[in-house]
Amino acid sequence: MEEIAPSYDVVVLGTGLTECILSGVMSVKGQKVLHMDRNDHYGGEAASVNLETLFKKYGNFQAGTEPWKKYGRPNDWNIDLVPKLLMSNGELTNILVSTDVTRYIEFKQIAGSYVQQGQGSRATVAKVPSDASEALRSPLMGIFEKRRAKNFLQWVGSFDEANPSTHNGMNLSQVTMKQVYDKYGLEATTRDFIGHSMALYETDEYIDKKGQAKDCVERIRLYVNSMARYGKSPYIYPLYGLGELPQGFARLSAIYGGTYMLNTTVDEIKYDASGKVEGIKATMKERGEEGEGMKFETKCKKILADPSYFPDKAKVVGHLVKAICILNHPIDKTDNADSLQLIIPQSQVGRKHDIYVAMVSSTHNVCPRGYYIAIVSTISESSSNHHLELQPGLERLGKIEEQFMGPAIPIYEPLEGGEKDGVFLSKSYDASSHFETMTDDVRDVYRRAECEELKVQGLKDGEQLVAEE
Repeated sequence: MEEIAPSYDVVVLGTGLTECILSGVMSVKGQKVLHMDRNDHYGGEAASVNLETLFKKYGNFQAGTEPWKKYGRPNDWNIDLVPKLLMSNGELTNILVSTDVTRYIEFKQIAGSYVQQGQGSRATVAKVPSDASEALRSPLMGIFEKRRAKNFLQWVGSFDEANPSTHNGMNLSQVTMKQVYDKYGLEATTRDFIGHSMALYETDEYIDKKGQAKDCVERIRLYVNSMARYGKSPYIYPLYGLGELPQGFARLSAIYGGTYMLNTTVDEIKYDASGKVEGIKATMKERGEEGEGMKFETKCKKILADPSYFPDKAKVVGHLVKAICILNHPIDKTDNADSLQLIIPQSQVGRKHDIYVAMVSSTHNVCPRGYYIAIVSTISESSSNHHLELQPGLERLGKIEEQFMGPAIPIYEPLEGGEKDGVFLSKSYDASSHFETMTDDVRDVYRRAECEELKVQGLKDGEQLVAEE
């Protein structure tokens, strides 16, 4: 059976969060959107799955057995495939508020933000200090270093780009962050938790880049302001898992006329004589349907897609390694937190990339009471022994009930911007346990596709997404 579908302004391929945000935003702005995914569920690599699906996805069982039953009903679990949390004042939160997707999703606060110094049994795990008073109480620093960190954080808090008297004699557009750290005499371990746990850089490359200091200070201020909004940590998380986010934007797109087709494979991309995309041929099957399915062809002006749909137009820039773990206890040295982000800076464990731990629990309606879901992730630095690359993070978890770990996952970036052929690709998810890099990609794809900046409005003073506990 073959049908001719109407013409669309844009076809979006893949229902990862990046693609769903773009689909929702463009629908709100009046564009006619067709959104397709080869899978039969929303979320792509950012989906939330039940426990039985997770066991089967990673092959953690023998034929004829059903080990997931020991943990209760599989559908009581909503397990994320990527380790991501939302910054309460971050870009994703701003996009959620601007598009009113928050009407579809409830959020809960993450209990703590931690950083590790050292490794093994002697490691120190402590909350990331977010202001001058917390710096004075932090076990991460000695008494004299605490005062230096206090002075640094007070300066960051008072910094105003328009007021030179707050610059302390530094032009942040010209100096390196190393020069700023040097000005305040901060030790290497203090620079570690500031750069990696507050500014959320993934490596130390930022330190020696001229002009990077302004970006670093803005990142720290974002962390501090996000922390101040709810108090315990700068992070929030959707009830029932991250899979709620792409579904929320899908609802938004549908309200504004967007068309969704799951279980749909792309058969051919059509280009005009100048090499610009002009249409697409595809096949849609109903879930469980046998046979060829419904074939259709539609015209479009542009395509937005995750890179798995156009591997010839993307390059591999690294590999993500992760382990999804089920625990029956909170993580040691974290005040029995029911949820957290823990960052192990790369220099503390002799690596080039940080190790991230993101943990949630029954508090967020993602598992039965008494269980915790922790994901350890990093960027691979070898072609084998990925388990060893994650070991410092896995050791921090203590006894693990179940561990799910597949092969290293390629991280793709587009080879070109997409202006020539009208195909605009996003990037793959990185190892970080927050969404700030993903929302940078949303803005980048939108800028390339629409030739304008994506404008969003954040939370107003006093406005809350999380109910007081």
